Amino acid sequence: MRWQALLGEGLGRVAGRFARVEPRRRAGRFVAGLLSGLSRVNCWTIAERVGERTPDGMQHLLSRASWDADGVRDDLRGWVLEHLADSDAVLVIDETGDLKKGTETVGVQRQYTGTAGRIENSQMSVFLTYSARRGHTLIDRELYLPQSWAEDPVRRERAGVPAGTGFATKSALALSMIIRALDAGTPAKWVTGDEAYGKDGAGLRDPLETREQAYVLAVACDHRVPGPSNVRVDELAGRLPKRAWQKLSAGPGAKGHRYYLWTRIRLNPAGKSGHHWALMRRNQRTGETAFYRCYSPHPASLPELARIAGRRWTIEETFQTGKELTGLDQHQVRTWTSWYRWTTLVMLAHAFLAIASAHARADTTPGLISLTRNEIRHLYSKLVIEPAYTTIDTLGWSQWRRRHQHRAKTSHYQRRHQDHDLQLEY
Repeated sequence: MRWQALLGEGLGRVAGRFARVEPRRRAGRFVAGLLSGLSRVNCWTIAERVGERTPDGMQHLLSRASWDADGVRDDLRGWVLEHLADSDAVLVIDETGDLKKGTETVGVQRQYTGTAGRIENSQMSVFLTYSARRGHTLIDRELYLPQSWAEDPVRRERAGVPAGTGFATKSALALSMIIRALDAGTPAKWVTGDEAYGKDGAGLRDPLETREQAYVLAVACDHRVPGPSNVRVDELAGRLPKRAWQKLSAGPGAKGHRYYLWTRIRLNPAGKSGHHWALMRRNQRTGETAFYRCYSPHPASLPELARIAGRRWTIEETFQTGKELTGLDQHQVRTWTSWYRWTTLVMLAHAFLAIASAHARADTTPGLISLTRNEIRHLYSKLVIEPAYTTIDTLGWSQWRRRHQHRAKTSHYQRRHQDHDLQLEY
């Protein structure tokens, strides 16, 4: 099957990042497990699905095996570019939060997360998506380490946080990933992201302008545009006549093109070169207005700026498919190393689906829609993974689970008896 060859190609690209053949092969089985359609994805379920007798090997792969997760990330980016790259591509930055219990998992604290829409006990991470005409997928990731963690050496050591890792804002993490991609020769004409990143002038917008990297970054309604009056961007929008707005598409969505009213105002920040604009998007039905700061070293039309602003949805769609299809948010790991390894292998699985669906769109059958990532994952699981699963595997895992549960039960009762004996002594 061509999908097996394609996934083999991706795994072959990263093979040199593993010190031994055993973890390299196990990483391939791990990725296959991520693609197998499990309702719950963790080391136990993956190991059972791919025919391993216990989860020990998968846990070892994520925690102690010798391999370079950052090297795999770099090879993964090269593989994605080989199949999806185009000169008009966009680098999209955004964060996502995973709700967690307890306080021992690296980076977890009570903080706002858009996943829940409120302050929750969660772990935050920042991702970079490569969004091109043929498809989009994640090419980089960074775990956000709050100040409460960065300043606590005991927690850092328990979670395996590298000694040289300090506190960095989400904008700083985003900038480091963008620079890493651009320095590696990633073709990308624009950068886009939401207002959490657009508001950071000194930390993100200015460094991008120094590199002459064009961007369209959302800002809040109270953002003040540069100039003598230092006026709020929403006040500026309120002064514009009706004729200043144009109906333009923000790009195709699930139900066709997404049309809004758009306008822009040229800005002239003191001491800066290039072309700067305040971009505005208004919903025709509700009147709700969104705002953006834009920069390009070369002239850009209003339709192009609208199109780039609309590309931000691709990272939202990538998060959704990454979580639903490859277990991006289902990791049950606590340490720094394990988080980066889990996430990197998930990105590899998702990249496979993105590349496979891009090829499928180029090979259409009359009367059928092209194969989607969801359908490719489903077929791969049914045609490749499940036939390799045997009755012996099923019985073996039943015995392993019961044996593990017996040990846990025995240990629990022993602790209760010890606590009871201590109480009697006092």
